Amino acid sequence: MSPELISILVLAVVFVIATTRSINMGALAFAAAFGVGTLVADLDADGIFAGFPGDLFVVLVGVTYLFAIARSNGTTDWLVHAAIRLVRGRVALIPWVMFALTGALTAIGAVSPAAVAIVAPVALSFAARYGISPLLMGAMVVHGAQAGGFSPISIYGSIVNGIVEREKLPGNEVTLFLASLFANLVIAAVVFVVCGGLGLWRQGAESALKGGGDLRDQPQRSGTGTTADLGAGPSPSPTTTATATRETAPAPTTPLPLTPPRVATLLSLVALVVAVLVLDLDAGLTAITLAVVLSAVWPDDSRKAVGEIAWPTVLLICGVLTYVGVLDEMGTITWAGEGVSGIGVPLLAAVLLCYIGAIVSAFASSVGIMGALIPLAVPFLAQGEIGAVGMVAALAVSATVVDVSPFSTNGALVLAAAPDVDRERFFRQLMVYGGIVVAVVPAVVWLVMVVPGWG
Repeated sequence: MSPELISILVLAVVFVIATTRSINMGALAFAAAFGVGTLVADLDADGIFAGFPGDLFVVLVGVTYLFAIARSNGTTDWLVHAAIRLVRGRVALIPWVMFALTGALTAIGAVSPAAVAIVAPVALSFAARYGISPLLMGAMVVHGAQAGGFSPISIYGSIVNGIVEREKLPGNEVTLFLASLFANLVIAAVVFVVCGGLGLWRQGAESALKGGGDLRDQPQRSGTGTTADLGAGPSPSPTTTATATRETAPAPTTPLPLTPPRVATLLSLVALVVAVLVLDLDAGLTAITLAVVLSAVWPDDSRKAVGEIAWPTVLLICGVLTYVGVLDEMGTITWAGEGVSGIGVPLLAAVLLCYIGAIVSAFASSVGIMGALIPLAVPFLAQGEIGAVGMVAALAVSATVVDVSPFSTNGALVLAAAPDVDRERFFRQLMVYGGIVVAVVPAVVWLVMVVPGWG
């Protein structure tokens, strides 16, 4: 049995054990990275640790630390109430506002994880307070980020268009942008319907008919959703669901006061946006620095914040990505891609490359996967049987739409940012949803973008 196949089988075993024995998958993945890296790939400790995502570790710690302080001093509550006033109490609009906001940020140049890191904590705090499914809100944030992620001036768009130019392939910047925009918009609409969005619209209509004004006067509910497999929609009452975590209470309609700690925290959040989007500073290092400053000035408000950092999530994500780094180091990912590109049927090779891009990207860097797969597609694109524009767009969408997976940077940020949820259950929801996206979307984009022969 080849080393590459052994490494893939070990990954499957890690999934099975973590699912059946309730062991943190990150810890298992670290052990697997040590075993496979040492015994199969002949790597030393430095080679194994080469895959450790130090930048993502700092992002997860820094962002969750900063927003733990924001929750402690009431800043997130203030933001939630401000959002309610902005949409005049129509809670059903908020997921779409978050979708549009992250899309706008990435379209003008923000890196997708940076946009999600900024928006997700606020969006999920709102979801927890007003009984919106956290899966719905998290998916809207991530798909919004990917919807704008391939504009001609965006980071992803610039990278992919640069690869296309370097490989001397036909390209179309507008087609690439619109393909990602419409794909993520359609997926977001489906998720909105499946995860209770229509119920939020009906809830607002019933409130208006009863003279209730708007949803600011409606009860708050647990944001964990129902016990359905994907947590679709809010539960009808905290007394009728096993996942409810607190009692209902009327949502106050009067603005919360802006205390000095809240003002400072709001300024810190603005500083985070400016530092990441304008000054191009690292989101994690900036967030942790701002959190330390707030902690030094108001230690009482932030005393518990370090304990509220999502440490189990940090272990989970860093462990899995370290093992993926071992796979990359020993050539497993390249081995799989080259095996597919050698198939003599171009359309079959195209759909398999889309699936490889989706599966690997669910655990690794989307940009890195696109950078590897597009050159692998060059040989059969050069034959002229497959349209280059459509194939590149299909690969780009397949490799990024799966970023809602809890093992990707964006999915990990969503998981870490969700307050007042059963994290194990929410992790399973994200994993199931990510699996559905991986199984369905590559085939659909292949059928729509590749089979007709665009470009």
